[in-house]
Amino acid sequence: MSADGDIIHFDNVGLRYGTDREVLSDLTFTLHAGRFYFLTGASGAGKTSLLKLLYLAQRPSRGAVRMFGTDAITLPRHRLPAMRRRIGVVFQDFRLVQDLSAFDNVALPLRLAGHHERDLAGPVRDILDWVGLADRMDARPATLSGGEQQRVAIARAVIARPAMLVADEPTGNVDPDMAAKLMRLFEMLNRQGTTVVVATHDLDLLRKVPESLIMRLDRGRLADPTGALRYPPRAPA
Repeated sequence: MSADGDIIHFDNVGLRYGTDREVLSDLTFTLHAGRFYFLTGASGAGKTSLLKLLYLAQRPSRGAVRMFGTDAITLPRHRLPAMRRRIGVVFQDFRLVQDLSAFDNVALPLRLAGHHERDLAGPVRDILDWVGLADRMDARPATLSGGEQQRVAIARAVIARPAMLVADEPTGNVDPDMAAKLMRLFEMLNRQGTTVVVATHDLDLLRKVPESLIMRLDRGRLADPTGALRYPPRAPA
């Protein structure tokens, strides 16, 4: 990470799948450490594709990307796992392991990182309590509601204290009350220093985090050339 707090910088980035036309074009922007970003745009605008670039599931077709002070384009494959461990991801479809309990789903990133079993119980119980699921840690995903599964997915994404959290439509499968609770969880994490990027088409969510910055995609391009705009605080009720 650079001295001025840049955590990610894209320079003239484009992405195409195979020989199709570009789904992302000419993206130049910077994400700063400890900020909260919303990524918006109509369905098909390229939000999920941009998130894939951010959590290193996809490499761009052109352009330059620096992440945590490192050239992500030329990063050797053997260094990708360590870089990815600095990024927590909340997928739209949760991607929980159905045969594992909530506890074991949340513990999975720590186990993959080589943590000893004796060191898992405290942190995993604490994070499940933090998301309001202390009494559901032994439950399998199939027995959890959509909102509960989403909170397990969030707990799994943040258990290793990532430098950045990326969430793809995290409130798309829950009711408005649960959506508000989830956004408060993201705000709490952000206040602890994690950079948060939330992709959403729900513009009402933007008003729930007045100090957030907004990046709007329009047919694969940033609608604002500066890359991000401060959203005004909510008007008094």
